[in-house]
Amino acid sequence: MSDFSPRQGGEGDKERQNFPTRRDILRERQLRAAEEARKEERRRARAARRAAEGGEHGTPQAPTAGEYARQAGGQPPRRTRSAAHQRAAQEQYGGDERVLQDPLTTGTRSRRVAAERARVMKRRRNAKIRTAVILTAVIAVIAVCVYIAANAILNSRTQETGGDFPGPGSGQVEVVVNPGDSGGVIGANLVELGVVKSEDAFLQAWIDNAAANSLQPGTYTLMKEMRAVDALAALLDPANRTSNAITVPPGFTKNQVVDRLSEFAGFNREDVEAAMNDPEAIGLPAEAGGDPEGWLAPGSYDVHSDETPADVIARMVDATVALLDSLGVPQGERQEVIIKASILEREVNIDQYYPMVARVIENRLSMPEAETVGFLNMDSTVLYGVGKVGGVPTSAELADESNPYNTYRHKGLPPTPISSPSVLAVESTLNPEPGDWLYFVTVNLDTGETKFAATLVEQEENRAEFDAWCEANAGKC
Repeated sequence: MSDFSPRQGGEGDKERQNFPTRRDILRERQLRAAEEARKEERRRARAARRAAEGGEHGTPQAPTAGEYARQAGGQPPRRTRSAAHQRAAQEQYGGDERVLQDPLTTGTRSRRVAAERARVMKRRRNAKIRTAVILTAVIAVIAVCVYIAANAILNSRTQETGGDFPGPGSGQVEVVVNPGDSGGVIGANLVELGVVKSEDAFLQAWIDNAAANSLQPGTYTLMKEMRAVDALAALLDPANRTSNAITVPPGFTKNQVVDRLSEFAGFNREDVEAAMNDPEAIGLPAEAGGDPEGWLAPGSYDVHSDETPADVIARMVDATVALLDSLGVPQGERQEVIIKASILEREVNIDQYYPMVARVIENRLSMPEAETVGFLNMDSTVLYGVGKVGGVPTSAELADESNPYNTYRHKGLPPTPISSPSVLAVESTLNPEPGDWLYFVTVNLDTGETKFAATLVEQEENRAEFDAWCEANAGKC
């Protein structure tokens, strides 16, 4: 009689009706035990007969099945399967050790047990998958909650420290971003100008925007009472940046720089000239002797609306000092290097000639016994002394000994630099091209073609070529 109560209409009920109950298993085991006992009894009887027939040899009689059962606690021994029987069973049931270990799982019944076990394993596997999915969903929900909570905390902190404007803003205001300004400095300036409501709001926008560190110095036009994120976005937009750049080309003199700065809106010539004459205000080194000529580094400079002429000129001087420091020029030699480089800058207009003309300058100064006997003989210095920035000096200008920059009449270097040298001019002065040249002359002012000579005879031939070019190009010499 089955332990299960039969039910109608379910496939599971049919499987439970066919599956062996505990009572069926116990009855099966009892029947097998009885069968084994009978078989053991017959085997013992046969052994006893064989022993009786050979009694003269003293062979002991084996115990009967009943005696064996009493010695073993009332149960006859189970017959051990042979290796061949186990191999046959493995082949029949596909090597399932669980089936082999249970003597009742044979035939159709063993296949039912295996199917039930497979269903159990499948249910367990599905349960693990469901558990993993649920855990993943729970973790995702927790992460979202943490993110929302963190944002709420940050927003509450921003509100406690001043908050943020709702935007979009109104009006216009100019914001100056100087080189090296940090997000904190810019935020403080924006608060002062009324662009954003709090520094914390701007700093949070700065941290959240990966492009913030690429913000360029300059003057920007923004609205007042903007959201912090909108203010930062406006600063990163080049369209809001006002270009107030002043360019100083290589070879410019101090007076030319004054003219250029005076043309800038908001500057007047009196303020610019006053700044040029204030060495302390522009950070001029002591070795310059109070004259900024030659120390105004060429380049492009953004002029902010809150800067003075002295601020801009100071940046030019700082750039020259930084260049000399990077090239390792000793402080006591800086003025001499600047003077040589300034002459070189005004004498050459093609890059390939810079190191060669630098060698001519060095040879004339260091070889007083040579044909030039220590005179530089440079047209550029003569022209600077008479207030010109180009052309060729006249005979009268070349003969004027009152001009301290007339290197045809005065040996050695002129009193001061005569222009703002480029980086190439300074580097060429420090590393001139090897050679024995004492002379050079530009034979074509249009192309800049220049010829070099070691003797005066060669130089005269080259000068004749230049004179011929001048005759062919009236008004250019």
